[in-house]
Formats: sequence, structure tokens, C-alpha cells
Amino acid sequence: MCHPANLIHSECSEIMADVHPLSGWRYDVGQVGDLSQVTCPPYDVIDAAFQEKLYQQHPCNVIRLELNREEPGDATPDDRYARAAGFLRKWIQQGVLIQEHEASLYVYHQVFTWEGHTYTRKGFMGRIRLERFGEGKVYPHEQTLSGPKADRLKLLKTCQVNFSPIFGLYPDETGAAQDALEKAILGLTPLEATDHLGVLHRLWPVSKVDVVNTVRRELQDKPVFIADGHHRYETGVNYRDELAAAGKLGGTESPPNFTLMHFCGMSDPGLVILPTHRLVTGVGDLTAEQLKQALSKNFDVQVIGEGAAAAKETWELIEADGSQGVLGFGTTADNKWSLAKLTDASPMLTLAPQQSDAWRELAVSVLHKLVLDHLLPQAVPEAKAACKYVHLLDEVTTAQAAGQCQLGCLVPPAQISHVEEIAEKLEKMPPKSTYFYPKLQTGLVFNSVS
Repeated sequence: MCHPANLIHSECSEIMADVHPLSGWRYDVGQVGDLSQVTCPPYDVIDAAFQEKLYQQHPCNVIRLELNREEPGDATPDDRYARAAGFLRKWIQQGVLIQEHEASLYVYHQVFTWEGHTYTRKGFMGRIRLERFGEGKVYPHEQTLSGPKADRLKLLKTCQVNFSPIFGLYPDETGAAQDALEKAILGLTPLEATDHLGVLHRLWPVSKVDVVNTVRRELQDKPVFIADGHHRYETGVNYRDELAAAGKLGGTESPPNFTLMHFCGMSDPGLVILPTHRLVTGVGDLTAEQLKQALSKNFDVQVIGEGAAAAKETWELIEADGSQGVLGFGTTADNKWSLAKLTDASPMLTLAPQQSDAWRELAVSVLHKLVLDHLLPQAVPEAKAACKYVHLLDEVTTAQAAGQCQLGCLVPPAQISHVEEIAEKLEKMPPKSTYFYPKLQTGLVFNSVS
């Protein structure tokens, strides 16, 4: 039901994903040279040292817009937002940034290697009509925090531009939308940038009206699930609603009704959800035998062996199993690795009574609710697990060798089907359930909301 105070979209009874092209702003490569020097990852993966490196990398690096730093002499912390807007105006005036002549969708490929395998993830960027979660076809799968949303709202209000796309997923059984775009770019030279992790980003604008309309039709009855960028999406909604409340929004096609999004089909071969393993402290110097005793009521536990080779074998067994009911545990005290297969999940009903069956069946849910919060404290009363998160198997074994954790936990990643099933219920997945690699590169295309 539409909120009476915000008749923002006169067709809000139409539950559809409303995708539009945009006349995006892009760097003029004739001025800046290599796009690798002026683009950067999203703000939330950039620490102070990396921010400084990007500042030094190029005087027009998008870091000055996406995550402007505080400077000596600033009257308030908010001065950095005004400084970002100043850079934006200056670069437009100088022709560093140029606007696409025609409204376009932007085909976007990312070529990357993970654990020895090379992938190409394919999608496209466009604008999507903003809607509150629960009122249409856009679904979240993660919780958001007030701090990042306040930061992004100040930046959006000051600059009135989306600098980085939200990452959206949509069901694509036929692949028709992406296929139409792929045919349109055959033989065309892409814009390219390589990021600090070696990921190759390729971009092609597509303005052909028939192709754009095909894509729009294909997505109009599809749900869209946010994979990354929840804070920025909610910020877009909040900004739109503020304008509407103040009578400053304009019509239903006014730019603040939309935000920049990257769309990737759920069936794309390059779309992979990678694991997030846990490095656990606060559980005492567990041995494999003690761990087995602690888990024996609910798991079949088998010791695989010792050292890094056993860790690799354990992970290979988890991958071969392919289910959410298998976990790997490395006990640092005796350097042993064990494979634990879930045999009785019934305690999850009482440990997570408000969650759905799909949520309770996730490996990460079982690990945290059943193992770390329930079974281990029963066996080790003083246990109070604390986790750090890594993605590579080598990071787990290296941390163990350095004595940086007492328990290494190998966790199979959630699958796309889990994201879809849980998000459609407007239920949030547990923290660190999904890791969509690689991140989308900031600075390839900007979307004005002014």
C-alpha cells in the first residue's frame, strides 16, 4: 500500500523492477589516461592507508569524491563533503568528466582469478526506481547501520551524484537481457581498468533503443536482490523521501527517484559466492578430541589429519559434499583438522525460533547458533567465542601457525538460491554469510540525481 504522505510513484501498485538507462558521467581518458589510476573500490573497503595511496596515485582519483579525507584546518568533519563537491564541479568544468550524449545501459565485465580458477562476471549498469523494502520488487539480504547511512546521505545531499553502483541480482533463467547486450557490443572496444587486486574491469555503453527496451522488458517482472550496497540504496530512498516531504521532488521521473545499480543475472557463470571462514578465539586451547566430544550429540566428527595439507583436504571434502550441513574445524592446540557433518539440527528450532527454516539451515547459522553459542559453552563453560573473518584457506592456516586463533572454522558459502529464498521473506541473512567477489569498481560511471 502506498504511504499517503509520499505518493512518490503514481504506479506504486505496479510491483515491478523499473530499470532505466542514464546519460552517465565518465572520465575523459584523453585527459586522465589509464582509468586504473583514477578508479577505486567502494568506500567501505578502503582504510586510511589505502585512502592515502589513492590520493597519491592520481590528482583526479575518484577517492576525492567517494571518500574525501579530512584536512588540517577543517572547521567541521563535514567540510570534506563540500570539498568533494568542489572537486566534482572543477572536474566537470575542466572536462575531466564528460557526459554521455545518449541515455545508455553500461555493459560491465569483471575478469578475475580465485584459487587458481579464472572467471568473467557479466552484467550491466543502469538506473533503478527506488522503493522501500517490502513495497516492491527490491529485496535486501543484510542489516544496515545508521553510521554509514548518515555518511552516505551527507555526501549524496552535497554532491547529488551516485559515484558507485549498488550490486543487484535478478533471476535470469533465459539470460535474454544480458544476451541482447552482449550482441550489441560485439566488435566494440571497451574502456578498461585494472584494480589493486588484479581484477580487470571492462565497460561498454549501449544506447541502441531496441536493445535498451529489450532489457527493460526482461527485468520488469523480475525481483532484484541487493548483493552489496545496502547502505547506499537505503540512503537513496531516504534522500528521495526527504525531498518529497519538503515538496522538492518533482514528478515521478525526477532523477532522485532513481539510483545507480549494477545488474547481474543469478545464472551468470561468473557469479560466485565465496566462503568467509572464521578465526575463533575465546574458546580455550581445544584439542580435536575435546571438540569431538563437544559436538558429538549433533555432529558426526571425523579427524582428517594434521597441518595445512589436512586443512586443504577438509575443504575439498566440504566442497565435494556441496551441502550446508558440513563444517571444517582446525584445533590450533594439536594442529589437527576435523570434518563435522550435522546429524541433528533440532536445537536450531529453539536457538533461532524467529527465523525461517531456510535461515536455520545455513552453515553459518549452524556454526554460530549451534556450535559457538550453544555446544562449545556447554563443554567449555568459560568459552566466549570471538571471530575474525578471512576468505582464503591459506589465511586460516597462516593464522593458526602464528597462534592468532584457537579454532579455525571452514564454512561453505550460502548459495544464490538461499539469498533469493531468505531475502524474498524480507529476512536478513546472518552476518558474513555471503562474499560476492570482486567488488564493483567506483568511478567507471556516475549518475546525477540533481
